[in-house]
Amino acid sequence: MDISHRDGAIKGSVSGRTALEPIDIGPLLGVSTSSTESPAAVLSVADAIDSACRNVGFFTVVGHGVAAGLREELEDLSREFFASDDTEKSEISMALGGVAWRGWFPVGNELTSGQPDIKEGIYFGTELPPEDPRVLAGRPLHGPNLWPERPARFRRVVEQWMAEMDRVGRAVLSAMAIGLGLEAMWFETNLISDPIQLFRIFHYPRVDPDPGAETWGVGAHTDYGLLTLLAQDRSGGLEVDINGEWVPVAADPDVLVCNIGDMLDRMTSGRYRSTLHRVRPPSQSSRLSFPFFFDPGWDVEVKPLPVDEDVDAGGKGIADLQRWDGTVLEDLKGTYGEYLIMKVARVFPDLASEVM
Repeated sequence: MDISHRDGAIKGSVSGRTALEPIDIGPLLGVSTSSTESPAAVLSVADAIDSACRNVGFFTVVGHGVAAGLREELEDLSREFFASDDTEKSEISMALGGVAWRGWFPVGNELTSGQPDIKEGIYFGTELPPEDPRVLAGRPLHGPNLWPERPARFRRVVEQWMAEMDRVGRAVLSAMAIGLGLEAMWFETNLISDPIQLFRIFHYPRVDPDPGAETWGVGAHTDYGLLTLLAQDRSGGLEVDINGEWVPVAADPDVLVCNIGDMLDRMTSGRYRSTLHRVRPPSQSSRLSFPFFFDPGWDVEVKPLPVDEDVDAGGKGIADLQRWDGTVLEDLKGTYGEYLIMKVARVFPDLASEVM
């Protein structure tokens, strides 16, 4: 049985499955290398992911093959970094990263809908040397990372983690392609041959609960790319808007949370949903989260995917979804890089002045 593509008429949903019930993606891990083992298992996983993307836009995955020891080391080193004082952390301040937008920012410096988030964090991306043509040309979000002197193993572990997220992300995107009736390698060939990959480590300090005030680690928002892969500690706080109800996402460090971004919503003409989510600030202990953003290449043209018309759009289109930030997905044109600059500028308006 050929698993390189799936007939668009095979829409299928998985009876009894919710988007947040873990999906075992073990059978997918060979798809990106053209493996044809267990095609029925691959189609079953693709069906489950496809259903989640159409109905909720969020799902969780197990069987991803990422070693628990690597995630534990990343968490330990991150806690060590954030425990240092702001003077030491500012040695890799984002202000020093230039247009590459890499480095550390303090609590309150990142905005959601114009409001400061109650979190600090570090931005990383694909490591590029200063002599890379894209860096020499001053292309935003491209360049070298800023690495702290302490912890000493931080760079090695972060780069290992990013490599693992790249592996898992490509497998998940192959399943999405199958679910949309495309070749399994369609995203690989057309959108992510040279992807923009951004990795962030967020630290949410403990906040004393105030019944009279509504405070957020991150306010309600959608992501802006193709796919987000999130690891988190056991603190909890992530909530997803499912049919108008805010549903908590279980905090299991061994499970990866996946969600769709606005760009995939736009490119699938609303078949796949980019869903609002938010983070409550922790009240018991600080929280760590590790989102990895897997986005199209800088020069990829924003346009609908070549999906057969008989692939059901679930009775909705992108015009039916009101964007939290006023963005009209139907109107997005040009390149992904142009769109990305517009979006990131809303998060860090001061840094955006360097490139706009």
